[in-house]
Amino acid sequence: MEFKREKSTFKSGEGLEPLEPIDINKLNDFDETLAAMAKTSFNGRQLGEAAEILTAMFTDPGDFTVLTLSGAMSVAKQGLIICELIDRGYVDAIVSTGALVTHGLTEGMQGTHFKAPKDDDAVLYEQGMCRVYDTIELETSFEHTSKTISKYYERLIPALDGKSPVRGSADFFFRLGELLHELYPQQRGMLSSAYRANIPVYVPAFTDSELSLDLLLRTLRIQKSFLEKPFSETFVPPFNTFIDVFDFARRVYNHKGTMSIFTVGGGVPRNWGQQITPFFDIMYLEGMPVEPKKYSRGVRICPEPDHWGGLSGCTYKEGVSWAKFVPEAEGGRYAEVKDDATSVLPFLIKGVIQRIEKLSHK
Repeated sequence: MEFKREKSTFKSGEGLEPLEPIDINKLNDFDETLAAMAKTSFNGRQLGEAAEILTAMFTDPGDFTVLTLSGAMSVAKQGLIICELIDRGYVDAIVSTGALVTHGLTEGMQGTHFKAPKDDDAVLYEQGMCRVYDTIELETSFEHTSKTISKYYERLIPALDGKSPVRGSADFFFRLGELLHELYPQQRGMLSSAYRANIPVYVPAFTDSELSLDLLLRTLRIQKSFLEKPFSETFVPPFNTFIDVFDFARRVYNHKGTMSIFTVGGGVPRNWGQQITPFFDIMYLEGMPVEPKKYSRGVRICPEPDHWGGLSGCTYKEGVSWAKFVPEAEGGRYAEVKDDATSVLPFLIKGVIQRIEKLSHK
């Protein structure tokens, strides 16, 4: 049987959106470069579209923008970018890993990180160097953090009497941000910026960090004979992650405008920030007097592919089936940048800031 291709009804791509080659001679800044990339292909187009969506997020006064962070962004010296987003009022809540916040304290306490020498890791350990890929976190930085936590423990943690109110991680990091602001008033850091902006920093997996070990160690030292006590009589730092869930839910519930999410990496912060919408969906289906909530904009920077089936790689499109996102057919706007955030985040955020500044002068 012979098949013949019917003649195309399109004339020179009529009705299609044309792409344009990048002419670097016409590009004067990051904003113009991102705008040009939006008219190209593949990951370049996604990055250009991400700039468009972030601009809409950051300039919408009725938007509640959630920033989720994972990976070693503070070790990779991306911390001031996060501070910039906070200081400019572009985000309303942050969800982070405990490790990212802990490593960020190095910068928040006037410290730094270093290029990793090409020594054996056993040698690095003996020299007090903790390696994160190609970067070093000095053990002395952790010691400085531990001493600070120990010195101001009573200010950061309610009394260990078994009667003090249980608190969430956001309360602790607000107190820590306040302390850092007082001790290092000229130093920029994520926690001190979040304190000044009065926005919450949620760390759902708080115990997965060196900082949590510092708190636990100080708690046990106070009790001295904890090894002889049964577990039921041993006080631990009075944290409850459900406090964070309800605090986040309250903020979302009280917000009447749109919701957006900007995700760097994946993991627990990403899903924790997203799962609030199924929570409202379930309450609504159970007959509770609440309305469903969904994210209507999203930008994700993560190299993880979705075909592994893991949380970090799942797409926003997949999230529609979980009642997390408004479908694109109903007005949702999303960009998936499958790249290492340390390669594209500085470029992307600088370009968006330039674009917003241009818009403000029109």
